Amino acid sequence: MFKPLLGAGAALAGLAIALAPAAAQTLEKIKQRGVLVVGSKADYKPFGFRDPSGAIVGFEPDIARLVADKLGVKLEIEPVVSSNRMQFLQQGKIDLMIATMNDKPDRRLLVGIIEPLYYASGVNVLGNKKAGLKNWEQLKDQKVCAIQGAWYNKPVAEKYGADIVAFKGQTEAEVALQQGNCIGWVYDDTAFAERLADPKWAGFEMTLPTILEEPWGLAVKLEERDGAWGKFMAEQLEEWHRTGKLIELEKKWGIQASAFLKQMHDKYAKKS
Repeated sequence: MFKPLLGAGAALAGLAIALAPAAAQTLEKIKQRGVLVVGSKADYKPFGFRDPSGAIVGFEPDIARLVADKLGVKLEIEPVVSSNRMQFLQQGKIDLMIATMNDKPDRRLLVGIIEPLYYASGVNVLGNKKAGLKNWEQLKDQKVCAIQGAWYNKPVAEKYGADIVAFKGQTEAEVALQQGNCIGWVYDDTAFAERLADPKWAGFEMTLPTILEEPWGLAVKLEERDGAWGKFMAEQLEEWHRTGKLIELEKKWGIQASAFLKQMHDKYAKKS
């Protein structure tokens, strides 16, 4: 009687192994392949954008480079946008996603957001000066450009009555805004500093108070979060905060000093 039971047990064990997530193998797969594939924005200067040669560079690609160098492998950057970045990770098109993604509960159900988090931003509007925006309530019944997949599109529409017109990427939103199809563009406040310093945006301003400040999280596949790959990335994040490496990259790319990064550095420096 025991033989069938043992056989069934062995079969179940084998099935468990077969169905086990690839988490424990991911780190080794990257090393064996000799290439780390990271999803990053290519239209979000200075966090991720194309240089004159077409290469994707910026704050987040530099973070990706730190990971690749630590592993001793080549780095391949795969351009992503807000509407496809999580799907690319789920589908295995990328090993790691570092793409200006706010950490939200619903996203934690889809991808493995790693802690500690690495940056933070709030939400604001790049408005046409002719609109004279002074408060968020002025967006009521007004067409406002946005990016598909941005988590704050819905709350801004519901709370302030904005008529959200969502585009696939920043380029499309920029064109629509400059052509007067929207009175403003609701997006991360970090994305507007670069534009406000550019003469071509002289007719626009960011006058509303920043709202909905949220930290950013890089991510691995959901089933890999607590595996070797997720734990490796958590260790790297702690080290970058402890040493101030992310603050160095922030300065390198001319980004205004983030209170979030200072707080995280102080927190992890005390632990060392």
